Amino acid sequence: MQTKAGDPGAFSGFDLSRVPTPAFVVDEVAVRRNLEILADVKARSGVKILAALKAFSMWSLAPLVSEYLDGCCTSGLWEARLAAEKYSGEVETYSPAYKAEDMAEIFTLSDHVIFNSPDQIARFSGDADKARAAGHSFDIGLRINPEMPLGEVEKYDPCQAHSRLGFPVSQLKPEHLHGVSGLHFHTLCEQDFVPLRTTWERLYPQIRDILPDLKWINLGGGHHITRADYQRDLLVDFLTQIREDTGLEVYLEPGEAIALDAGILVGEILDVMDNGMKVGITDISATCHMPDVIEAPYRPAMLGEKDQGAQIRLGGPSCLAGDIIGDYVLPVPMEAGQCVAFLDQAHYSMVKTNTFNGVPLPSIWLWNSENDALHCVREFDWTEFRDRLS
Repeated sequence: MQTKAGDPGAFSGFDLSRVPTPAFVVDEVAVRRNLEILADVKARSGVKILAALKAFSMWSLAPLVSEYLDGCCTSGLWEARLAAEKYSGEVETYSPAYKAEDMAEIFTLSDHVIFNSPDQIARFSGDADKARAAGHSFDIGLRINPEMPLGEVEKYDPCQAHSRLGFPVSQLKPEHLHGVSGLHFHTLCEQDFVPLRTTWERLYPQIRDILPDLKWINLGGGHHITRADYQRDLLVDFLTQIREDTGLEVYLEPGEAIALDAGILVGEILDVMDNGMKVGITDISATCHMPDVIEAPYRPAMLGEKDQGAQIRLGGPSCLAGDIIGDYVLPVPMEAGQCVAFLDQAHYSMVKTNTFNGVPLPSIWLWNSENDALHCVREFDWTEFRDRLS
């Protein structure tokens, strides 16, 4: 998978030795810049934009996010709790499947509860009735699958064959929408405007006749709206047209776009060896700190990497043979104690970290690239590893 980001921005002047390693450093100025772009799209198109916590849930920045966006979309009970506790605005909750014991609280916390199938809506209708009788107000939504795969990597494509994400639109019938206020679809992954338009051109004729009975439609996430080459004017015109054609409230829920190119992951080279090529072992683990490197897979961009020179393979400290970050031409000669940093690591990497093999979690730092203020938001010790086990 070819990552679409990797602009160093102000990090090109950041002194990596200022933070202990491993460490995430997030530039709040870059986050605000992304939010300003999203707010501009929102204002010009008249849509609502929710922050996808699954991609970026650094809640120390919740006041900043809440200043610009309309709320959060969440992926289950725990994210819904975080949204309700730390963020302002609407809370939307969607999960491919819910546990029965979670539903009472989810209905309490959420403004929109989106289900993955009509069967789930029917199964939990009694819980919804009880919540409403207790004074809670919320809409019910249904996620549909447009059955139009456009993703670069099949396993990251919600429309892949036999996908579990969304009710196939080819099976949708009017009776499936009893009690439903809106439709949701999410088909993109790190993509620009054209795949969204293509999806809608195919989907709209299939759902046009049922839209007058609804209140809203949610176009999901995966939109790289804040990327420099994204066609934002076309997006604004498109969203405006959807609102005019359907008469519905329109939602977007970007995740990566909020933190795109806003954070780095800093690490230290712990040892250097030669096994047919130079190999550097770092305190950054692809397995524990950047799992998408292995899952996608993709090669994260390095801060200051040179275009030419001898490549060096970098890998993590875990015992997993596949804990390999990639091959790089380092900005300085490689030696133990040297710091390196990988770009565009604020989204997904931070929320996916784990302590496999007892590898420590990176600390989290907030930097202001305008005034150079830097402070530690969170540090972790070995009890994070101990206390999740038994």
